[in-house]
Amino acid sequence: MTDAPAFPLFPHRHLLGIKGLSPADIELLLDRADAAVAISRQSEKKRNTLRGRTQINLFYEASTRTQSSFELAGKRLGADVMNMSVASSSAKKGETLLDTAITLNAMRPDILVIRHSAAGAAALLAQKVTCSVVNAGDGAHEHPTQALLDALTIRREKGRIGGLVIAICGDILHSRVARSNIILLNALGARVRVIAPSTLLPSGIERMGAESFTSMAEGLKGADVVMMLRLQRERMAGSFVPSTREYFRFFGLDAEKLKAAKEDALVMHPGPMNRGIEIASDVADGPRSVIQEQVEMGVAVRMAVMEALLDPRRNEDAA
Repeated sequence: MTDAPAFPLFPHRHLLGIKGLSPADIELLLDRADAAVAISRQSEKKRNTLRGRTQINLFYEASTRTQSSFELAGKRLGADVMNMSVASSSAKKGETLLDTAITLNAMRPDILVIRHSAAGAAALLAQKVTCSVVNAGDGAHEHPTQALLDALTIRREKGRIGGLVIAICGDILHSRVARSNIILLNALGARVRVIAPSTLLPSGIERMGAESFTSMAEGLKGADVVMMLRLQRERMAGSFVPSTREYFRFFGLDAEKLKAAKEDALVMHPGPMNRGIEIASDVADGPRSVIQEQVEMGVAVRMAVMEALLDPRRNEDAA
């Protein structure tokens, strides 16, 4: 991992989404992340790959899990990491995203990690700064590092992604995780299914390359991976489900519904989980669950992404 030239050069300056990445780009990031897992499991976890580089985490939406994962990844690579909880400071004073971008750019960071409630915020920021930008989630648009860590978890457990039947279940309509995963899994040759009540299925989802189901029994039949999603009530402007109890009855993953999937099917969830709404505790903590592995892979993927974007060979090319 410290010997960056062992990997091909990642051809993009930013990571704004999975859309636009080739299968080779995705595999490169997964291969880098695989190497980072080994580093994270050593007693000495610190590397100097990004020594002297500055990473700013710019979070307009609260996310303890994602922000701490990016922070830990940067620190393990030796970067100077600054966290900005914009939701509680400049945004409340009326400062726009562009104002913040101009201010931060003057500080000359090397990489900006942004999470924002508006789709396209990361792409807008990337146009206004001179450093690399990583999208940590923009509205209901994309969450590329989550899709990458999900893919890494699947690949390490199953040995491949191509040809697997992967069912994504829950609030598809509001989920940037679902969107990024559908794009990535299709790129690597998986068969993708989405399962949700009709009110939480976006129109035209089939055009993205996913089969849609409104029955868990049908959608989970023969699945290799069952990926549950959080019910995003904060993004719902109306009543999309009758009640959480009703939702769990039909679309929450419990041991009975899981029987429709393959016996060795993996159970995943991007977190944070609403136990008893999207997933039963005995399934979330059961032997087929890889939810804790997803958390571990998150740090490795974010290390890989930052190393790839800040590869010193870019400076040599520029020179």
